Amino acid sequence: MSYVRSIAFALLAGATIVTTGCSVVREQQTVGAYVDDATITTAVKAKMAEDKTVSATAISVETLNGTVQLSGFAKSAQERDRAETIARTTRHVKSVRNSIVVRP
Repeated sequence: MSYVRSIAFALLAGATIVTTGCSVVREQQTVGAYVDDATITTAVKAKMAEDKTVSATAISVETLNGTVQLSGFAKSAQERDRAETIARTTRHVKSVRNSIVVRP
């Protein structure tokens, strides 16, 4: 079942890239860098969806020039730390900024 979710995330990311086209505005980022960042974001979200200890729907993932920004809410410090570990161990991630708030 997690394989199906991973495929669904990949398809969603692909559709997002196709529908946004070449309209890249964020800090003069190139189209290639934008596609790389979208790929990283998709990979991080897919890994979170597969991990039962992390709520992928409660955590937002954004990537800019290889830096992953995590935000949203976690139920525990362990969930917050696990989300950061997932992001850090994803290919091509240069750094991670973890702004996830722990909310019981």
